[in-house]
Amino acid sequence: MKDTHATRNRVSARNSVSRLPNFTPLLLLLGALLAFLGYTGPWVDHPAAGLAILGLDLGEYVKFLPQVRAGTTQLWREGFYLPLVAVSLALSLCTWRTDLRWFPSPRRPAVGHPLTLSLLGWLLTVLQVLAAIVAALNLLPPAWTPQRMLTPEFQQQAAALALCLVAVALGPFLALLPRLLTGLLVLLLSLWAAVVPVRQFLAVLPEIATLYRQPLVPGWGMYLMIAGLLLLMALGALLAFKGVQQRDGKT
Repeated sequence: MKDTHATRNRVSARNSVSRLPNFTPLLLLLGALLAFLGYTGPWVDHPAAGLAILGLDLGEYVKFLPQVRAGTTQLWREGFYLPLVAVSLALSLCTWRTDLRWFPSPRRPAVGHPLTLSLLGWLLTVLQVLAAIVAALNLLPPAWTPQRMLTPEFQQQAAALALCLVAVALGPFLALLPRLLTGLLVLLLSLWAAVVPVRQFLAVLPEIATLYRQPLVPGWGMYLMIAGLLLLMALGALLAFKGVQQRDGKT
């Protein structure tokens, strides 16, 4: 009887560690969506559409700024693409995890008709996989060719693209990674993607304002991207630390 009782306690403890709040999958979907929409939205807003600068365009745009070309302003150009990498990898790392999938699983009991929830869950899973691919493909520069991607100027983008697409293909296997490792990767990637491009953008914004001959403030796209990445950071923190706290008996 004691052995049976101890076994049940161990199973119960293991299940409590593995269970995440029901809203956790929403953090992944909503965070990735907001981050991508903000990144592809205006970071420099302007009534004339041709003068608005999207976050997606900054990696190319900054190459033509006079101070950047002269070397006065030092930038890591590829750093502007980090949000795409973070969104794509976060989706690939998390979409297939049993504790984050939308459809019913032993770790996420169904609330509602199981068949309906299963179909909806698979639809959302496919959507997240496609979103990871779309985010990765946006790493391609305008008018790209395979030969151009192998030049020194675009080698880092090509490597990031290859990494993201491989992660998409290996998504079901990445779901087997320990929760702590997955959480830390998502948390640190999202933090890196929020800090580097925003910091660099704010550094060149005065120069862009000089070219426009008017004061400029960051557009709504930058703030929306930050909000999305904050949601992904919250997801990473939950994955990395909630189980640890439960295991230590703090929650």
